[in-house]
Amino acid sequence: MKKRKTVDLKSLWEKASKTRKVELGSTSIPEPVAVTSVVGSVAQPQDPPSVVLETIVSQVHNESIPSVDHEIASRELEIASNDPNTATTELGEEQEQQQHRSGEFTEPSTWSPIRDGDDSGDESNDEAIYDIDRLSHDPGNRIPIKRYNVNERNSVIRAFIALGPCQPWDHDFPIRYIGGKPRRFVPDWFHQFRWLEYSVQKDTAFCFVCYLFKHKLNSSGGDAFVTTGFRNWHMKSRITKHCGSVNSFHNMAQEKYNLFITPKRSIVEKFATINENDKADYMSRLSYSIQCAKYLLRQGLASRGHDESENSLNKGNFKELLNMLAKNFEEVGRVVLKNAPKNCKMTSPEIQRQIANCCAKETTKLLMEDLGGNYFAILADESSDVYQNEQLALCLRYVDKKGRVVERFLGIVHVESTTSLTLKIAIEKLLMEHNLSWSMVRGQGYDGASNMKGHVNGLKKLIMDECPSAFYVHCFAHQLQLSLVAVAKENPDCIWFFDQVRFLLNLIGNSCKKAQMLREAQAQRILEALEFDDIQTGKGLNQEMGLGRPGDTRWGSHYKTVMHLLSLYPSIRKVLTKVGDDRSQGVECAHAQTMLTIFRSYEFVFMAHLMQTVLGFTADLNYALQKRDQDIVNAVELISLTKLQLHQLREDQGWEDFLKEVESFCVKNKIKIPDMDIFYKPVGRDRRFFVQIKNLHRYRVDMFLSIIDRQLLELNERFSEVNTELLVCMAAFSPIDSFAAFDKDKLVKLAGFYPNDFSLLELRHLPTSLTLYINDMLADERFNNVKTLAELSVKLVETNKYDRHQIVYKLLKLVIVLPVATASVERVFSVMNYVKNKLRNKLGDQYLNDCLVTFIEREFFLQVQDKNIINRFQAMKERRFKGRL
Repeated sequence: MKKRKTVDLKSLWEKASKTRKVELGSTSIPEPVAVTSVVGSVAQPQDPPSVVLETIVSQVHNESIPSVDHEIASRELEIASNDPNTATTELGEEQEQQQHRSGEFTEPSTWSPIRDGDDSGDESNDEAIYDIDRLSHDPGNRIPIKRYNVNERNSVIRAFIALGPCQPWDHDFPIRYIGGKPRRFVPDWFHQFRWLEYSVQKDTAFCFVCYLFKHKLNSSGGDAFVTTGFRNWHMKSRITKHCGSVNSFHNMAQEKYNLFITPKRSIVEKFATINENDKADYMSRLSYSIQCAKYLLRQGLASRGHDESENSLNKGNFKELLNMLAKNFEEVGRVVLKNAPKNCKMTSPEIQRQIANCCAKETTKLLMEDLGGNYFAILADESSDVYQNEQLALCLRYVDKKGRVVERFLGIVHVESTTSLTLKIAIEKLLMEHNLSWSMVRGQGYDGASNMKGHVNGLKKLIMDECPSAFYVHCFAHQLQLSLVAVAKENPDCIWFFDQVRFLLNLIGNSCKKAQMLREAQAQRILEALEFDDIQTGKGLNQEMGLGRPGDTRWGSHYKTVMHLLSLYPSIRKVLTKVGDDRSQGVECAHAQTMLTIFRSYEFVFMAHLMQTVLGFTADLNYALQKRDQDIVNAVELISLTKLQLHQLREDQGWEDFLKEVESFCVKNKIKIPDMDIFYKPVGRDRRFFVQIKNLHRYRVDMFLSIIDRQLLELNERFSEVNTELLVCMAAFSPIDSFAAFDKDKLVKLAGFYPNDFSLLELRHLPTSLTLYINDMLADERFNNVKTLAELSVKLVETNKYDRHQIVYKLLKLVIVLPVATASVERVFSVMNYVKNKLRNKLGDQYLNDCLVTFIEREFFLQVQDKNIINRFQAMKERRFKGRL
């Protein structure tokens, strides 16, 4: 049995059209325009919406409309005629007329192409443009269309369409008594009947479409809305009756109007052009949705709203932003929202998530290109989000093509548990998604949790089993915070001091009224100090301060609290005095009196200054460790410098300078200074718990030296890895003091820690390369002021010396890629709490990851081109239109 041959409807239309044009002696029809040529300008992010749409429309009109001779043009003019008696031969004309048959007025548009259409026996001038100034906009002053010259009639109609119906919204419509009741024209009728127009001179209403096209229908009667006008304002039903049924003269005139402003072409041209125009509109619509989504992703804002219905006053950020563009740019409004097909609006939540995913994928793609296959270190940590889901964040630390040390956010993964094996599987899966493996890992940095740094089953052990060169570094900033917390919680005097601070914060910080009293007292104190020139004025000085609560996991919070407490000391004492004098405060009054006694004591002020001094040294170290480009060698030097400063503080000169500072503060604030030669009397604590000693021994030995020694002990114990052989060898790379620490033997030994990165030949050649390297560095003056390994790496790339010393540069990159702190991961969690907040607590895992990638890595996200997003979006699934750029 033979297989029946299928017939394509488009091929039949093309065949019929070619046959008809051959009989008419027409030229050939050009091929349809490919979508790539139509929407080539949509993907340019720098183009404004008007430029994009004008480019699309111009390309479609210029490339898809064929040029024909005069005979064919006259035949097409006959087909496009508005006269219902004109015979048409175009297939599908009846269907099109049915689509245009409507009782509502179609708004005129100045950019819509208009074809002239008149009786076939009349000559028409397509180029004629009637002078609009010669036409009266008031319908009461117009002359009938049929009284115009037949050769100018279409131009007159076109001019009236350009003017539009006369609808004076703000006119003070006069009142006319009909049947003893006051009546007048209601301007809201313009909304209901778009074809309706009003004559100010005659106080009558007219029909715009009937005036323009009813003369072609050979109708008789019913000329009230055309000639004399309608003014029976009490009979609104007459206006509805004027529209009539589908076959009424008004609807036929409306149909003539719609056909007049619609360009006419052959079936093949119409099929090709509509198809290409639909594709162009689709790509434009997609481009505008991408622009809105990119803006919201950059700002970390929510896309959807609580109520996105048509009647909602707030449809969410995405739709509101798109609606704003549609109102301000006609090109955008033509293809989006209400003017878009109901099944292709490109605004659904699924479309928004897909666009966000494409943006994140393209951003990560640029990150991978920047990585360029180099070695990297991983920074990981886990934290729970607002929905109590455990999230694992992963960052990469590597050296980019400019020699800079960068830390980039790769992604966030939801994990069911925090066991080391679960975290390893999650990290491995995330790396494999971007074609990364354990063999490229050259460092790992986590906090001090047992599941992370365990020597048997910890995450660091599991990863080092995969890659022995992935050396683990406990986050230096985390270790520093642990040392500070240990001192604050284990020294008795520190415990007492921070308990009093906590009591003070509960008394003042938890009350809005008392917080306002503190702000007013501080403002008054600043004004008084400015009058006596006690303080300086300038940008950034004398800013408003608050009393933040110190936290064990918030780096630097203890130092900030103590520093603000001393800065606000006079104002705090004034507030406590005022609250203590107010008997109506009840319990708070008694608490304020008790707190004021301790607050004005020498012991409290002494401890506050001591904690400010000790924590101040570690605060500078904390800020330095959190830098993204901090290298391990410079971090070790900073730790050593902090220890040296603490050692100098505990010497005799350090004690004397510190004591003078405390006494100066006491004199300024009228605090009684005790005699150091008498016996110590505790404040707020029973003396039976203290040995009878003199004040000098109590304040210098038991407080001053005890706290400093405890801080030094914690630093030595927490940062024990600084004495490891690996870091000792890395220190030989330090460029400080003209490479004074350079040691060739140590660097050769350092290369032995990375056996998979250097071949046997390179190891043999390394001593010679190091000799050439150090001679080159000492001879070049551009390297004299280099202080850190990160600066050294950048300088080598800038001077193109990295290519001359390839082996040494490879070893240098392995050193600086080793992580110092996990501050980048902590910043990810801060952003996560901003993006996934209480109002967006059910944000999906994938969507959360996409939002974080685009928000955190904005440097790469801004480089993503729209055409790449569109191509990825089109390739995600089967789309209605398959256009690609």
